[in-house]
Amino acid sequence: MKTNVLIIDDEVKLSGLLARIIEFEGYRVLQAPNAKAGLRLLETEEVMVVLCDVKLPDINGVELVSRIKELQPHIEVINITAFGNIHDSVKAIKNGAFDYLMKGDDNEKIIPLLSMAVDKASLSHKVLQLEKRIGSKYSFSNIIGKSEAILRSVELAKKVANTPTTILLLGETGTGKEVFAQAIHQESDYRAKSFVAVNCSAFSHELLESELFGHKAGAFTGALKEKKGLFEEANGGTIFLDEIGEMTLDLQAKLLRVLENGTFNKVGDSQTTRVKVRVLAATNRDLKKEAETGHFRLDLYYRLSVFTIQLPPLRERKGDIPTIAKHFMKEFALKINRKIDHMDDLFLKIINEHPWRGNIRELKNVMERVIILSSTDTLTADLLPLEFFKEEDDRTEAMDLETIERQHICKVLHHCKGNKTETANILGIGIATLYRKIEHYNINLQKLVLLSV
Repeated sequence: MKTNVLIIDDEVKLSGLLARIIEFEGYRVLQAPNAKAGLRLLETEEVMVVLCDVKLPDINGVELVSRIKELQPHIEVINITAFGNIHDSVKAIKNGAFDYLMKGDDNEKIIPLLSMAVDKASLSHKVLQLEKRIGSKYSFSNIIGKSEAILRSVELAKKVANTPTTILLLGETGTGKEVFAQAIHQESDYRAKSFVAVNCSAFSHELLESELFGHKAGAFTGALKEKKGLFEEANGGTIFLDEIGEMTLDLQAKLLRVLENGTFNKVGDSQTTRVKVRVLAATNRDLKKEAETGHFRLDLYYRLSVFTIQLPPLRERKGDIPTIAKHFMKEFALKINRKIDHMDDLFLKIINEHPWRGNIRELKNVMERVIILSSTDTLTADLLPLEFFKEEDDRTEAMDLETIERQHICKVLHHCKGNKTETANILGIGIATLYRKIEHYNINLQKLVLLSV
């Protein structure tokens, strides 16, 4: 597909000649006689470079540069004029022009200059598309579920996202707190800068202080050179402090200072560092109770909990389980290049009744496992881990007789590692009867053996 170049010039003969020269180089050229017509073309056509005369009938071409850049920042603009002056050339570059050319010079210079401008614009366009894809990946639309509990959490997050307010995300492990934090960042004015996430439970006290705030060279053994902390890396953006309840009291005091006035001292440094960072924090603990027992600073708790969002556990959003499972099914099937697009009724029933103590993270891991084990386009119950059937024991009264019988046969086959004779003996039925039941219930013996290993 040819690259589009737009020429805006009211001198039709000269612009026509320039268009032919550029077309010989393989570009597609669009032409407009004035700024208004040029801007209309930019609304409908994907243009990489604009060649713009300075003397236009409706607006000065130098001023038009900033208008174009406001509308589409990735477009490169080259001003051309027959009456050049230093003031205009300086202003054009300040307004964002790629270059400023005198007519007469353009025959020799325009093609190599145009090529460089196209290269720069193409790179900017690719970066813009990549940023859009990343933004889409981490947007609120990527949070799966229609249950009232999750929609309520999303609505709260959307309301607070485009503010500088500190947010505390509460919820059990695996409920998607980091996904929410990333979505909040993408919807905020901080999205142009970094999103930095750190798990406070993953570091010792000394290492966490250095990771968050950085250190001066020689601050401690092994600190051979100065290091930027994550707060500096996130300057202008967002820092997400996961498992903040694990932070020690002295580090909490240092964090409180950052939240209050945006300043801190690096480890071993007497100089104050200033940052502007939006802080999002998360925990699965009850921080208020922790504060009451002296394990968390009460003043920090109140500063963090200006706006709290509670994320529901998966067991409280049962209706979302099939949808989330299907999402992971597609994701992992695509990863291993397999066509798996169905889940049978029993599979859906069991995953819907499972307590999911590990929440979405546990569901994701289980779906990856069953996709690897599956040899057909349909996921069946015998692919699920053995503990799923053990957890069904307390709920068998609510299930039909065939389901109970199938699960019991699967458990015994698990126990016997697929040995049908031993299984039949334990069940107290003939081997032929066992074969019929295996066929009737569509039990995959190969997968049962794999699961029992």
